Amino acid sequence: MKGVEIVKSYLANAPESPGIYQMLDEDKNIIYIGKAKNIKNRLSQYTLKLSVKNTAMVALIRHIEYSITESESAALLLEGQLIKKFKPKFNILLKDDKSFPYIKLRMDHDYPQLLKFRGRNLTGGKFFGPFASAMQVDVTLSELQKIFKLRSCSDSYFTNRARPCLQYQIKRCYAPCVNKISKNEYDDLVRQAQAFLEGKNKKLQEMLSAKMEQLSADMKFEQAAEIRDRIKAISYVQLKSGGAHSLPDADVIALASHNGEFCVQLFIYRAHQPCGNQAYFPAHTERGESAGNVLSSFLMQLYQNKTPPKQILLSHEIDDIKMHEQALKKLHGNSVTISVPKHGGRHKIMENALRNAELALEKHLKISAKNTNALEAVQELFSLPELPRRIEVYDNSHIQGAFPVGAMVVAGKDGFEKKEYRLFNIKESDQTSHGGDDYAMLREVLTRRIKRLKSEPHRKPDLMIIDGGRGHMGVVMEVMAKLGTSLPFICMSKGALRNSGREQFHRPGHDTFTLDKNLDVMKYLQILRDEVHNFAIKSHRNKRAKSIRASSLDQIDGIGESRKKALLNYFGSFKAISGATISELKKIDGISDDLAKSIYEALRS
Repeated sequence: MKGVEIVKSYLANAPESPGIYQMLDEDKNIIYIGKAKNIKNRLSQYTLKLSVKNTAMVALIRHIEYSITESESAALLLEGQLIKKFKPKFNILLKDDKSFPYIKLRMDHDYPQLLKFRGRNLTGGKFFGPFASAMQVDVTLSELQKIFKLRSCSDSYFTNRARPCLQYQIKRCYAPCVNKISKNEYDDLVRQAQAFLEGKNKKLQEMLSAKMEQLSADMKFEQAAEIRDRIKAISYVQLKSGGAHSLPDADVIALASHNGEFCVQLFIYRAHQPCGNQAYFPAHTERGESAGNVLSSFLMQLYQNKTPPKQILLSHEIDDIKMHEQALKKLHGNSVTISVPKHGGRHKIMENALRNAELALEKHLKISAKNTNALEAVQELFSLPELPRRIEVYDNSHIQGAFPVGAMVVAGKDGFEKKEYRLFNIKESDQTSHGGDDYAMLREVLTRRIKRLKSEPHRKPDLMIIDGGRGHMGVVMEVMAKLGTSLPFICMSKGALRNSGREQFHRPGHDTFTLDKNLDVMKYLQILRDEVHNFAIKSHRNKRAKSIRASSLDQIDGIGESRKKALLNYFGSFKAISGATISELKKIDGISDDLAKSIYEALRS
């Protein structure tokens, strides 16, 4: 019994209550999570005429589990939480769901500073945002540093300065570390920066104008000119980012679609200022999917860990807006208004967001079509049961077993998914250090990777490509047999002369074969192999360089952990220590004339 018969068998005892239901396959993996006002009625719909996606899903159902809730809004909330946790293969998924970055004003130091912050624990300072991307935070911080010239260094660097750093020389810091500015003057700058981030620009400019006039009256023309330049800079930033229409505290969410592919464009506004935008391309959608259904799924996944603003503006209607508002209020404790603007300034903002969504989708579809053609060729070449949406490629890098690393890159219809790349630090041991046992390294990497899949089945690869030959193929088969799993894989090695274009392919139960170097599928496979190879080599070099830097100091007589720490705290980096003069090295407590000379000579040898 399977599929529709399974669903019918569960109907008799299904509750007529609100709640969530989970569809499981024969391996007890959750393949779909849904919510319902009446679970029994909702399940019965899976016995009727279904869409292509739902037909494929129902065919895989072997078990159904459900949980009743006190209300439909509670079911909506629970559904979002479980989808985010389990990432079922047939649910519409928000692919990039990491936390949003903020600007943090640290208040636990005599001289506060502005920092980029990403995380959920918004304590220990004042926070401004969220911003749509780290780049938007970096741009804003750069503008703030130009205008207000607050310090950007670490506490240890600040404490150990004896003279102003480069930031002071290029007029991006007032050097409070060496008392180039008084504590009261610095505190005033902090208050100004805070007012700017809170959107109190009119009040800030009025205050600065009054201060400029007073300085002019006191004939302090240099200070007055500096305030004038600050007012101009604030006005310029406002003009550049503001525009005719803005919002006090809102997220604008616009959706564009084409043949079952969707782009959701998120624009963030805080304190009447835009905080950037980001495009999302939800996974597991299909032709005929309603815009409201996609937006509903997007909302409940986006705001699982992100505090919603007072207003959420949508480009399309969703079912039961009040229920969504109640669910978000229950989750975060603050009231939220969801609406679809029809006219006025908000509508103009939405039109702009929609244009951005359409352009992003158009670009995405072009890239996706090209990659899909390549994936179809890979599917045909290796007789895969379905289109490989996730290909994982593996390689190792080392020098005679030293500084060994394993690397994994991921590719799919959207190209290389760099956020999915993984680096495996391999501990040097008897297995790896004697000339470099590539098989032992591969064995460790694959064992760790496959074990990890148990906790993240949504990351299960449709194809694994190993940089190696028949010996590597034997290792892969051994690891999979030991762990009781079976995943499609191939090994890809260079020919006898190790020439690119003469690669050989190895598969269990098949003869080794080669491909015409001019075939598009061959070029695609070479691109995958080269990407993981470059990633592995870069990671290996970084590991080796880090070790060399650390050991260079360790090998100097008289340098222990405390002096090494003092050097790094004072200069900020190994590169800065290497470039220091003997007189600069002697300024550090515990560094004598002779030791300073030894450090200087050792790091230049």
